[in-house]
Amino acid sequence: MIEDFFTLSIRSIRGRGIRSWLTMLGIFVGIAAIVSLISLGEGLEDALTEQFELLGKDIVYVIPGGMVEMLSGGTASLNDHDLDVIMDVRGVDQAGGMMAKYAKVKFKDEVIYAFVAGLDPGTQEIMLESSGMKVLRGQKKFRENDRYKALIGYEYWAGNVFDRPVGVGDRFTLNDKKFEVVGEVSRVGNPEDDKNIYIPAKTAQELFDIKDEYLTAIVKVKANYETDDVAEDIEEALRKDRGLKKGEEDFQVQSLEQMMDTTSIVLDAVQWVVVAIALISLFVGGVGIMNTMYTSVLERTQEIGVMKAVGARNSDILLLFLIESGTIGMVGGAVGCLIGASISKGFEYIAVTQFDIVLIKASITPELILGALAFSFLVGSISGVLPARQAAKLKPVDALRYE
Repeated sequence: MIEDFFTLSIRSIRGRGIRSWLTMLGIFVGIAAIVSLISLGEGLEDALTEQFELLGKDIVYVIPGGMVEMLSGGTASLNDHDLDVIMDVRGVDQAGGMMAKYAKVKFKDEVIYAFVAGLDPGTQEIMLESSGMKVLRGQKKFRENDRYKALIGYEYWAGNVFDRPVGVGDRFTLNDKKFEVVGEVSRVGNPEDDKNIYIPAKTAQELFDIKDEYLTAIVKVKANYETDDVAEDIEEALRKDRGLKKGEEDFQVQSLEQMMDTTSIVLDAVQWVVVAIALISLFVGGVGIMNTMYTSVLERTQEIGVMKAVGARNSDILLLFLIESGTIGMVGGAVGCLIGASISKGFEYIAVTQFDIVLIKASITPELILGALAFSFLVGSISGVLPARQAAKLKPVDALRYE
């Protein structure tokens, strides 16, 4: 019986031709928006989670509250004394500060401005690892007596910055000081981060005319210690050292796990806002289905009368029209899924090929597609409830005499 109802529904939808496709338009748009945006959101979350897992869960960041002022030339609120306080915290293995500013980079006759970070040789490894990087070629780490040496990001040695690639042994200038490339750093996936240059901390102090000031401190936690617990202890130690009460901190202490949770909450919130907006389109599509089904009831009044005359019950008529409206929604949902998947995959392709952003990915799972189809069928069925009830209540004699 149900199979027959589906067959009749599909035959009726095909018979209405263009009107059926126009009815599904709102469903197309709504489901396409939901599938494309959720798949991109899930893909981005998966990519970020993968990056966080590569970094390890034993890293803690200490960030000064005055970061904006520091980048613009103000005074940083992290210094060597703060690093000493952090190192005294139980469970801390290593702690290092990173200073960074924008500098003029000149290679041959070409000039750009790039982010240049100063790394301490003793903590260089954890500072690079905390960003998911390692030195692929050349000198693996700075020596204590290294001065005008530099590690370059992926964009330079891949040839995406200057007319020709920059590699180990090449020379360029930073703020008119000559530097030699001694190592090439692996790719992060974000073009801006992959354009960074790394130099020894003491050289950075001289180059930027800064002393005892850090953009951030990166802490490695000892094995068998809970990272979040150590992060709390670091926050308490710095607060006590500065004479601050809880809630008055002029710094932030975050573990990678906390950063993952924060990122996930933000992405989920954005996705729900997007879904809410897409639901407006689905509502419009539902109204269109309801209008079409009312028209269908009027056009098929005599057919309903015949079915009732040969024994069809009210519940059979109700189910037939609910299945038909649900099928309209599901077909619209199927087309919307195809459009949405194409949009998200196209966006991923453009991000990778045109903008070199590998973190943007589309995660199109079977659960997402099946959920979208089920939801579109539900929207269609709900939209057809009132027309279906009207059809079911028709009296056989009145229906047969209707013209």
